[in-house]
Amino acid sequence: MSAATLTGERRGAAGGPVAAPDEDRRGAPRWPRILLRSLVDLVLVVWLAATIAFLALRLIPGDPLDVLLSGVQDATPEMRAEIAAHYGLDRPAIVQYFGYLWGVVQGDLGTSYHRGSPVTQVLFSELGPTVELTVAAMLVAVVAAVALALATSGQRPGVRLAAQGLEVVAVSVPSFWLGIVLMTVFSFGLKWVPAFSGDSPAGLILPVVTLAVPLVGVITQLLRERVEHQLHEPFVTTVRARGVSEARLRSQHLLRHASVPVLTLSSIIFGSLLTGTVVIETLFARPGIGRVIVLALQDRDVPVVLGFVVFAAVVFIVINTVVDLLLPLNDPRLKGA
Repeated sequence: MSAATLTGERRGAAGGPVAAPDEDRRGAPRWPRILLRSLVDLVLVVWLAATIAFLALRLIPGDPLDVLLSGVQDATPEMRAEIAAHYGLDRPAIVQYFGYLWGVVQGDLGTSYHRGSPVTQVLFSELGPTVELTVAAMLVAVVAAVALALATSGQRPGVRLAAQGLEVVAVSVPSFWLGIVLMTVFSFGLKWVPAFSGDSPAGLILPVVTLAVPLVGVITQLLRERVEHQLHEPFVTTVRARGVSEARLRSQHLLRHASVPVLTLSSIIFGSLLTGTVVIETLFARPGIGRVIVLALQDRDVPVVLGFVVFAAVVFIVINTVVDLLLPLNDPRLKGA
């Protein structure tokens, strides 16, 4: 046995080392590249989001100084000048813009005009109920979608057609209308669950169902399509030849291979829910970050609105980064992607 064989070194006909194949190069850890790419995305997305929001709020008619002095009668010019100087409203718009960007870099999103508290404190103080609602809705939607997709994939045309019809209805129904119907039937009519008890677990049922129903339709459509695609792959024949039951084949093998696009879609949906539950929170009178933003828009609380835009951008980037890092654990074929 040669020394080259013992050391594992591969040499060509001329005795020189042979370049490693693509799969060996791709075997290197990919998380540094993902983190670097996510950092660049974070900077660009936050900058664009903050810039667009800043310009949009500047175009809204009205003076933020009038909002700050809305509760003060007979405000003197000296008082207006003092408050404007305190919040930096007396500076040119371009100076305010770059000052805000510099504050974002330092983690300072400003101070709420109405609450007098740091914007980060305002947002995070209301984040808990929104996270609770979002996580519960996503869990219900994913569990229901997986069960429906595995049960209806590869079935007779009649079963698939009925399932597709229900999914289209679920996706098409407006959440606000669905929430009103559920509240009318199960809260006011049957009195099974409370409608506005935001602090109790029972009060979470109707908002969660209202949010989850459209998600079930979207996720089920995608997951069933991927499962049916996997049913025609050669490995399915091999697995069945081993005597594996149909239920185990679908739940362990097909679901694992079909879940990659679903995980990607779910990350986008989760980010959207986390920053977009304002309709459901308003309908069911729940506390949360959505209602804070509605009040901030009504009151022209510019720092809170801008802070929320930056927060939403960061949430999307962080969630997508986490999913990118977890996907290879679910499907090893993606380690070299």
